[in-house]
Amino acid sequence: MPSVISTDVLIVGAGVAGLWLNARLRRQGFSTVLVESASLGGGQSVKSQGIIHGGAKYALHGALTGASEAIADMPRRWREALAGDGELDLSGVRLLSEAHYLWSPGTIAGNLTSFFASKAVRGRVDQVKGDQLPPALQDKRFKGKVYRLAELVVDVPSLIQRLADLAGDGLLAGQTIEPLLDGGILVGLKVDGREIRAQRIVLSAGGGTAALLEALGLTQPAMQRRPLHMIIAKGPSLKPLYAHCLGGGTKPRITVTTHPAADGQWVWYMGGDIAEAEGVAREPAEQIATAQKELGQLLPWIDLSTVQWATLRVDRAEPLQSGLTRPDNAFLAEQGRLLVGWPTKLALAPDFADRVIASLARDGIQPGPAAPLPELPKPPMGVPAWEQLLP
Repeated sequence: MPSVISTDVLIVGAGVAGLWLNARLRRQGFSTVLVESASLGGGQSVKSQGIIHGGAKYALHGALTGASEAIADMPRRWREALAGDGELDLSGVRLLSEAHYLWSPGTIAGNLTSFFASKAVRGRVDQVKGDQLPPALQDKRFKGKVYRLAELVVDVPSLIQRLADLAGDGLLAGQTIEPLLDGGILVGLKVDGREIRAQRIVLSAGGGTAALLEALGLTQPAMQRRPLHMIIAKGPSLKPLYAHCLGGGTKPRITVTTHPAADGQWVWYMGGDIAEAEGVAREPAEQIATAQKELGQLLPWIDLSTVQWATLRVDRAEPLQSGLTRPDNAFLAEQGRLLVGWPTKLALAPDFADRVIASLARDGIQPGPAAPLPELPKPPMGVPAWEQLLP
């Protein structure tokens, strides 16, 4: 029978939110165990585009929303961590781009005046031209305008690896999770039969949280899923591009990020409006054809004839909102020793950790006497979708 473990905080779900929280808690002297049933970051995290938003795309209609205000400080916090002098030491994590760009095609005026006037856009927003343009847009036929945003793009697998390193001996691969009760009160969890007692239990398992709540006999907080149908392209003609392309509406027409494949080629990973409602309704072949037509119109100088294509369906898991709208902030609900939450966005992982740490402080939870952990089975690393879909 595995030994009983006592820890300060037991976290279930090792995406970026759970890993970031785990590293913050350990840095503050708390003992932690972080449980993952599949692979590290293998759910939503490794399927994200890696953009550390500062609220720009939420302010495209010129309004200062709760979302843009909540997220506005995130690029600064991430930059400090990536430089090694922030709330975590993420030095060594690969930064794919120092900036994300806003790209207005020549045919679209775009309501940029109100956008740039919005207080949501913190930091400088500069127009770039010539050799300052992203490589994919450096063609004499490009007639649009490009603005550099104070955002950044991280290599998510590299980030997950660094956060896993910061987890030390506390990572645990576990498939079966059951409540551990004492006098009818939740005091921990049984993970594959191993009892783990904790002062606080945090569920940060993204799409898996609903099933975990059900296993604990709970129905709240309720979860929603907002689906996406992302497009993946890989080929020798693709050059780095990290940009929101403006359409006529309040969402980017298409958002492109560029990622290194294991074979040395670049991968374009595409979301934005093309991946939302209408894109979700399309079959993969139709979604690929739509993306090919879109890129052919926007970037006709790029040779797509040797490009490989795939699509990826992603479910964003979030707390239930009226009308399935996107939540503005990271979310945390509390019930006794149980804390349940969703960061709602990769960039908001620090905000999620703030909320958990504030809850611990409010309840007077302090690091207890640290006991060495037994050797635990470790979950594997998550693998980017393009390595699986485009060999």
